[in-house]
Order: sequence, then structure tokens, then C-alpha cells
Amino acid sequence: MPAFEPGQIATWLDAGEGAPVKRAALVLDAVLTEAPRAEVPALILADSALAQALGWDHVVPLLAAGLKRTDLRKRGDDLRLACHRALISSTREAVRLAADLARRTAHLKAVAPKLRAKGAGDAVDMFLTRDAVAPGALPLPDRAARRLCDRLVDLGAVRELTGRDTFRLYGV
Repeated sequence: MPAFEPGQIATWLDAGEGAPVKRAALVLDAVLTEAPRAEVPALILADSALAQALGWDHVVPLLAAGLKRTDLRKRGDDLRLACHRALISSTREAVRLAADLARRTAHLKAVAPKLRAKGAGDAVDMFLTRDAVAPGALPLPDRAARRLCDRLVDLGAVRELTGRDTFRLYGV
């Protein structure tokens, strides 16, 4: 967030105390009170405060995914209640997506031994560690990489993400 000074960000993150959702709502309220147009940074900082209060290593965009634009105009207890509702709704979706991703990852690992290309193991590792992979980034010659991606799509192990005929991206 280059538009804000590090000291200002630290002040906003220290604005919240108490339970995790209350803390996140207080941070959101503090940022939006001081910078009303900074909705994206406010949501990032609120999700960061939530993750910090819960002792998580990574920020999960639960509030950013669950809050509506009208919720961002609320203040005080109304904002805190909106944060609780948003957290409940976005957590359901996050758990559903995580279960789907775990199922797809297990399927890719099960299909991996069937692949005969020389760099297939490294390619599978790339699919497991990246959000999206271009065939040109795989440790295979171009034609072999495209054929491997097509084979993985046919096996249902990966999906083509772009919907284009050229410059495709693939992912679990």
C-alpha cells in the first residue's frame, strides 16, 4: 500500500482490541473514517487484523469477500454486525473452495504416475504450487508441454483457465 505511510498503517492495525471480529471491524472503521475512499486498503488491513488476532500465518480475504459496498458505509456496532455476517457467509464459501481444491489436488497426485513425459513430475509439482501455469513455463519442450497440459485436462486433473485458443493458462 504505497499510498500510506508505514506509521499510519501501524496505527490503523493497532486501532482494534478485543475479539478477532471486533478488532477487524475497529480497524476497518478507523481506516474508512480517516480515508473514506480507501476501501481496498481498509479491507486488506481488516483481514490482516483478523488473521493476526486468530494467530494465522497468512491473510485470508474473508471480510473482503463477504462485505458488501453498503456495509462499508456503516460505522460502530452496525459495522461490527456486518463483519460477523460477512465472516459467516465467506467462511462457508472458503471451506467449500478448500474442499474442492483438496479433491482436485488429490486427483492430480493420483494421475501423476500415469504420465510418461520426462519432466512430468516437475510439471505436476508446478501445478501443485502455483495458481496458474503456462505451458511455456513447464520444464518440457513447447510441444510436449502443450500435449501434457491437454492430457491432464482430458484426465480431469487440471483445468484450462482462460477459455482462449492461444496463450492458455492451466491450474488445479
